[in-house]
Amino acid sequence: QQREKIRNSLQIRDTNTPFLHIPVSLSVCLHLLTSFKISLVMLGSRGAMKQRASFEKFTVTPLCCPSRSSILTGQYPHNHGVRNNSVSGNCSSIQWQKDPETEAFPVYLSKLKYQTFYAGKYLNQYGKKDGEGVSHVPPGWDHWHALVGNSQYYNYTLSVDGKEEVHGDSYEKDYLTDLIANRSLNFLENRSPQHPFFLMLSPPAPHSPWTAAPQYQKEFSNVKAPRDGSFDKPGKDKHWLLRQPVNPMPSSSLDYLDNAYRKRWQTLLSVDDMVEMLVKKLESIKELDNTYIFYTSDNGYHTGQFSLPIDKRQLYEFDIRVPLMVRGPGIKPKQTLQAPVLNIDLAPTIMDISGVDLSTVNVDGQSFLSQMAPSLRNGTVRPFFLVEYTGEGHPTTDPACPKLGPGLSQCFPDCVCEDAFNNTYACVRTLDGKTDLQYCEFADTESFVEVYNLTSDPHQLENVLKKTDPAILQAMNQRLIKLQSCEGDSCRDSKCAFLHNFYQLLPRRRNKGRNGELGSVQS
Repeated sequence: QQREKIRNSLQIRDTNTPFLHIPVSLSVCLHLLTSFKISLVMLGSRGAMKQRASFEKFTVTPLCCPSRSSILTGQYPHNHGVRNNSVSGNCSSIQWQKDPETEAFPVYLSKLKYQTFYAGKYLNQYGKKDGEGVSHVPPGWDHWHALVGNSQYYNYTLSVDGKEEVHGDSYEKDYLTDLIANRSLNFLENRSPQHPFFLMLSPPAPHSPWTAAPQYQKEFSNVKAPRDGSFDKPGKDKHWLLRQPVNPMPSSSLDYLDNAYRKRWQTLLSVDDMVEMLVKKLESIKELDNTYIFYTSDNGYHTGQFSLPIDKRQLYEFDIRVPLMVRGPGIKPKQTLQAPVLNIDLAPTIMDISGVDLSTVNVDGQSFLSQMAPSLRNGTVRPFFLVEYTGEGHPTTDPACPKLGPGLSQCFPDCVCEDAFNNTYACVRTLDGKTDLQYCEFADTESFVEVYNLTSDPHQLENVLKKTDPAILQAMNQRLIKLQSCEGDSCRDSKCAFLHNFYQLLPRRRNKGRNGELGSVQS
């Protein structure tokens, strides 16, 4: 059902002008953007988004806390040390607060006299007693309205500049997405015009528990999760976690994931409202044309792919690809850039725009300002990158799924578990214009390896490990080893001699012979 109001999107800024950045941390799969027509119109059609670029963006780890830590620091998880959503995985731990957090990009913006504002979810374990509690305000933030713990819409606690603020279940007073919007508008109204500014807003939508605002709870009643690509396909030749779901999915799982999909859409309508209010506010204070707008996510999401009901954490496209749209000065209108951009590139790009000398900063990512606004910067693109994840599990058996044993977590209907201790992997992704290849190794008793040629198999249906030239496998293994220990400049090293022969050696799209067997490789 088309709504009358068409929305817009979210912001940052130029070196000599106030700087506003609103990366909305949406746990949203790309299906949502391709199917959610209101958001696409919001991001692309109105005048506020005329200077807009879209990117091939990936997260280097498909989970909230480590991904957000990478956004803040510009570093891979093996360098900032946050491995998953647990305190033991360093999520907002004392170790995180005393070391990586002190070098996050807001610290550098603060040194340049930026007025900084944060509102919404920060890190999953933020504000807990295992850290410094709600009194802890990360360095670099002047105005702090951070959610304690994971996403909620009602009945939550905020840390407001280090003081506890408890909220109830009143829509008018407490609905978190609206509260974030209203406080950001208040900040813009009362900011000092003499100094630049930066906002980072992280609403709970569309994260569970998927509580929509009252006026939107009946929207999208006929919507179902898309049934394309790898939806409800068997996870054959994949890691054991992908081989354990029942295929085809039972109706109980289908109903569950469709319901989740609808509710996620409903929660995002309040994000649309927030975006519209912010854009109008920027227009009213005559700052919109000086403002860069970043609209992105911390991780992808799946709903039924390979018969996994709902979650993230997996190495596949649906969990590591995230939307990124940017609007701002110097950006050619309505362009889509194919060179890969990573979540670790957001921090150096923000600092680059604000005037920070990147040679003085310890980041693994690189600025993509040169890609979206070549008139402002020169730069290079990367041909490959790392994706890494450390699995989580429970030491005891889930009482609801006693046959599965210990070591698992995120178990959904019909005892399909989405994570495990040995769902620990590292991948090297090669994406250089000719080759689109993913090579992944698991840290498990099988030493399991998955290889995908996404040029011919974009949905990663076939693990081509046994069909791939051993020379390529060895080369990718060596590249992966180097990336897993890279730091700073070495993570951006684009010199890679073995890449030159990939195009000739890879198994690509093949013709089927008369008996249905694979025939010769086609160039």
